[in-house]
This record gives sequence, structure tokens and C-alpha cells, in this order.
Amino acid sequence: MYKASIENPAGFWSGIASSEFYWKQRWGDQVYSENLDWFKGGITNVCYNCLDRNIDAGLADKIALYWESNEPGFDATLTYSQLLQRVCQLANYLKSVGVRKGDAVVVYLPMLMELPITMLACMRIGAVHSVVFAGFSSESLAQRIVDCKPKVVITCNAVKRGPKTIFLKDIVDAALIDSANKGISVDVCLTYENQLALKREKTKWKEGRDIWWEDVVPKYPTSCDVEWVDAEDPLFLLYTSGSTGKPKGVLHTTGGYMVYTATTFKYAFDYKDSDVYWCTADCGWITGHSYVTYGPMLNGATILLYEGAPNYPDPGRCWDIVDKYKVTIFYTAPTLYVTRYSRKSLRVLGSVGEPINPSAWRWFFNVVGGSRCPISDTWWQTETGGFMITPLPGAWPQKPGSATFPFFGVQPVIVDEKGVELDGECSGYLCVKSSWPGAFRTLYGDHERYETTYFKPFPGYYFTGDGCSRDKDGYHWLTGRVDDVINVKGQGIYAFVTPVEGISYSEELRKSLILTVRTQIGAFAAPDKIHWAPALPKTRSGKIMRRVLRKIAARQLDELGDTSTLADPGVVDQLIKLADT
Repeated sequence: MYKASIENPAGFWSGIASSEFYWKQRWGDQVYSENLDWFKGGITNVCYNCLDRNIDAGLADKIALYWESNEPGFDATLTYSQLLQRVCQLANYLKSVGVRKGDAVVVYLPMLMELPITMLACMRIGAVHSVVFAGFSSESLAQRIVDCKPKVVITCNAVKRGPKTIFLKDIVDAALIDSANKGISVDVCLTYENQLALKREKTKWKEGRDIWWEDVVPKYPTSCDVEWVDAEDPLFLLYTSGSTGKPKGVLHTTGGYMVYTATTFKYAFDYKDSDVYWCTADCGWITGHSYVTYGPMLNGATILLYEGAPNYPDPGRCWDIVDKYKVTIFYTAPTLYVTRYSRKSLRVLGSVGEPINPSAWRWFFNVVGGSRCPISDTWWQTETGGFMITPLPGAWPQKPGSATFPFFGVQPVIVDEKGVELDGECSGYLCVKSSWPGAFRTLYGDHERYETTYFKPFPGYYFTGDGCSRDKDGYHWLTGRVDDVINVKGQGIYAFVTPVEGISYSEELRKSLILTVRTQIGAFAAPDKIHWAPALPKTRSGKIMRRVLRKIAARQLDELGDTSTLADPGVVDQLIKLADT
């Protein structure tokens, strides 16, 4: 299939799009163009394909969503027909308050059922949702509101994360004040009452703007006409951090994203109709869009949503959930592996968020998967829409730590610093040549930045920003970000290093680290200077915020950007003092 997808991409993707999805009108003669348009002229709707199409295929009574609360003992389910009714009620409400095709709706919700309901309702009427992770600060939320100018903001009053209550409505209130001071006012703030976290009488309220979800949405009809849209019409906006701290509004469009996300899910996880699928990502990230909501739902899957913390009330919570729902496909980040234990229901494991080192891979395979579950070690980005390099279960032997080979239609290349393609066994910068259906189309309101960031570094290629090695067997090994190396005035690369317990700082260790990077990744990534750091700025999801390290090294301390997602913001002050020495 891969060979066919490269030799005849138009025929390959046209065949999948025609046979697997509903189109009100077929696209024209040109399936795709090199400016990334796919299926242009085709008329469809993602919500219809997620719900109505599957219901018509006999899945009306199949469980679409299992929901597990942060608090043990509280759960809920929705079938595909019930989900469609809930989606239509919200869609009708949104139309009643003036939301139309192309309008933006900002969504600041935790992992409640109301989150995918909101996403699907927006798509049903052609609105463009922008989901913001419900852990971002009011400042970050306000930035996104100002940028996309939504008609409506949808949130809930509060959420419990472990034992802690987060007052989301207070954060939204502050963001709306901030955005109004910058000239962008929002007339409607639809608020869901999360009774397990906070009763409505304790919620701060602004009459005339704030509306309780439960007071209005259930009153609307349970059917709603579909707004048919062009394949190249905007689908959603998802903001990701930029090198300057200003968020980038990644814009995905309808047809290509729908086809690509559904197809990657189907093959990368070897999906079967009997599977129960759980991805631990939040819908505030691209993984939650593509592989919590749209990819699985377009395949008619049963999806598990979990509201809470993975270790609450104890480290075995996740595995209690796996047992309860008989989860068969489990997709999570390497930083969560240490809290997992083997479960017999599992059939396929997936890894996302960061490269998985060989020892973690073996632990995941042997301990979590009981030495029987294939691992889909996926590499992709917010910008790519779906998996780009990933194993296909059973298709070829796996190598611990390798993302293996490209997915259908993807042509990865490794280039040197001059943009020259490297053949065979090599290390360098990972780029992609030619187009694929899931690619994003622009950065909202800043197309120049889109071209400068992704296409100008190596003309003729999409630059991923990642380093990659290819071994003698053609397997790909992702080495992490290369556009986040800490380069000061073009002169040198810095590294902040935290030794493990029992290892002391020394000149010998410094030289050893430089040699290791030079040997395993390549000379282009070898650090010129190493700082011994007590800790690194990590987000609550476990990712290192490299942008902060780069700004500290460059002494651009007034350009650190938003650091509200750091697990320990005090680390930043420690690193600043360290850099001064």
C-alpha cells in the first residue's frame, strides 16, 4: 500500500476518500496540488461522517463514549445515536446565538463528554472550534481569544484534578476582561455545571453574558441540519507554542484532515470493531483532536474519556480503568509508563509525545504489554494532522526506540545543513517532500510566518524542526527538536544538564556528554557549552519547555513567554541565576 501511495497518490487517496466517507459532492479532476490543497471542490461534513454515517451503517446503539470521572465510582456512557442528539441540541443553540459557518468558538473544557460534543457541534454547523487546554492561564486564554475573535466561549465552572479543584470559570472571567481591554469582547459564555467539582451557586456570574448550559441546551431539538462545507474550508484552529512565546494558530481544513486522520488511526492501531480504545491525551492538544475524537469516531470506535489524574487516588487508577472497560488499544506518553502494569485485555500499545528510548520501549513492551502487544511508536506533529512515521502492527519487525517507517503517502527525507538530501545510513534534519492529506494549511492570520518557519529553511521541503537518523535497514530514529537548540547570536549551542542521583559534575563528564551527542546524533547537535542544572522546566505533561531554556541562554529574559504550564515555575529563577554564573 505504501508503494501505491507514493507512485500514485491521487489514485490512492481518492480511492480511500470515495469508499470510506460520505461526500455531498465529489471533488474535481485534481485530487491534490503542491500548495497542499486536497479534494478541493468536494463537499462534505466531518460531524456527519463521525455520527450520521456510522448510525446509518448500523452503529446507532454502539457505545461511542465511555466517560470516567476523576472521582472513582462516577461514570457515564453515550451511544452513537445519543451522542448525535446531544450534538444537535448544542448545534441548534449555537445557531440561535448567531454562530454561523466560519465563525470561531473557543472551547475551554476539561475531559468531560461535553468537550467532544462541543467539537462535533461546531463542525455540524461549519463553525471553527479552537480548543484551549483547560490548564492554560487566563493570559494564555486571552491571547487566543484576541487572535481568533470568537462569537462564543464554552467552559465549565470547575474541574477536579486529583484532590485539587480548579476554578475554570474564574480563569475564563479574567481572560474575557483581558481580551475586552484589548478590543475583543465576547457576548456569550456558555458554562457547563460540573456538579462533582462545584455547585452553581458558588460560581461567579455575569448576567447577560454567562449562560448555564443545562438551562438552555436541553431545550433545543435533537436534530439539526448539516452545514455542508468545501473540503478546503477551515475545520479547526489549534494554538501551539511558538519560539517567541506568541502562540501559533495552526489551521486545519476539512477533507484532507478527515481522510488522513481516520486512515492513520485504522492502520496504525490495527483497529477492529470490537476494540475499546483509550488515549490518555487531553483534547486541548492535537493528539486529543486526531486520536481521542476524530480518528476513532470516523471509524465508529468505542472511545474512553478520563477526566482525572493518572495516579488519583492511587498509582493503579489507570489500570483499574483498563480492567473496568476492557481496554484493548492504549495510547499514551512515555512519561506515564512508570505508573502502568500489565493487563490481559490490551492488544495494541501506542506511544506519543516524545521519542521513546530503547529501555523504556522494552519496559513498555515486556511489562505493560506482557511481551505480546505491538507498540505503535508514533512520530507526528500538530501541523501534520496525523501520524507521519509509525509502525503498522505486524507489518515489519520493530526496533526498540525507532518510529520505523513512513505512513502511506509520506516521503520523509534527511538533509544536511545545506539542504542536500542524504542517502542510506545518516543523521541530519528531518524534512518531508511532496504533499499529504493531513497537512495544515496556514498559521491563522500570519501566512508569512507559516512560509518562513516551515518552508524557507530548506526550499522545496516541509521542515519538521526535528533531527533524525536513518540506520542501514532504513529505520528512522527521531532525536528531538533541532530548531529548539539554544543558539546565541549564531555562535554556539548550549545544553542544560541534570545529572542523575549519585553522579557529580566534572570536566570528564562534560567531555563525555559532548562526545555522546556527537556520536549518537551528529556533530551538528553537539553542545558548545553545558550548564549543570538542578532541574529542567517541564510542563505538567512532562515535556521540557525548550523555548524557556533558549531564551535564558540568550539572556532574553523579557521574552520568556507564557510559563503557566510549568509544573514548577520556580525552576526558571534557578536557571536564570545559574546562567549568570
